[in-house]
Amino acid sequence: MTALRQKMIEDMQLRGLAERTQESYIAAVRRLAAYYGKSPGELSEAELRAYFLYLKNERGLAASSVMQVLCAVKFLYQHTLGREWLILDFIKPKRGRKLPVVLSRAEVQRVLGCLHKPHYRVCLGTIYSCGLRLNEGVNLQVKDIDSERGVIRVRSGKGNKDREVPLPERTLVQLRGYWQQHRHPVWLFPGRDFGQSGPMNPSGVQKAFRAAVQESGINKAASVHTLRHSYATHLVEAGVNLGLIQDYLGHDSLTTTLIYIHLTPQLQQEVTGIINQLMAEIP
Repeated sequence: MTALRQKMIEDMQLRGLAERTQESYIAAVRRLAAYYGKSPGELSEAELRAYFLYLKNERGLAASSVMQVLCAVKFLYQHTLGREWLILDFIKPKRGRKLPVVLSRAEVQRVLGCLHKPHYRVCLGTIYSCGLRLNEGVNLQVKDIDSERGVIRVRSGKGNKDREVPLPERTLVQLRGYWQQHRHPVWLFPGRDFGQSGPMNPSGVQKAFRAAVQESGINKAASVHTLRHSYATHLVEAGVNLGLIQDYLGHDSLTTTLIYIHLTPQLQQEVTGIINQLMAEIP
């Protein structure tokens, strides 16, 4: 490991960045170094400018992907190297607004019904019924379950924040039944490989979910994260307070949660009915 990379890692630790954020930043800086074939500390501001033009025009990266690289590079140059280059503040990838893919309740049941291995079925069922991100689900520990209060404690979620989400009774029963099969002292979803002491591999869960979607015949570009979007949308449809949904999802801003209003067919139909009634009264 180079001295520059070590210093950047230490700076990120001091700054309190989440482990996954640190990993993504290091990967982005490593790709920058590989592109020029030299240490990022030796690059000029003009070379940095050319690299971001390459990402946008030749690689065709989405604005969100360019923003991830920009955050990593800004951290390296501004915090670790102490260079206040104008180009780092000049680059402003414009993010479009895309509505996420959402499954109906019936579609969620169809997909989960196509999961034939218990560890994937219970894990993905928990992710949906608690609105979790993939890594939050696979990293659940036995101590995170509070059956008396009916909640799951999500530790070190996005932004390195803890939160609590309601734990449905049916999900608790499934978790207990699955845990009885493996009785791992730490992980609710331990790794399946021999000798592995950590949790299940997230890529295996993604692969199982994609196979289940294909088997279900549902023609949507759904991923494991779609279950989280679907959970939020179904809560909105059921009339749950948006502030509570914001807390359950761990959103910093209510604005992020408001997107699910646009994904609820029931609300859209109600509003359409009201608008039609209002317009019918116009002479």
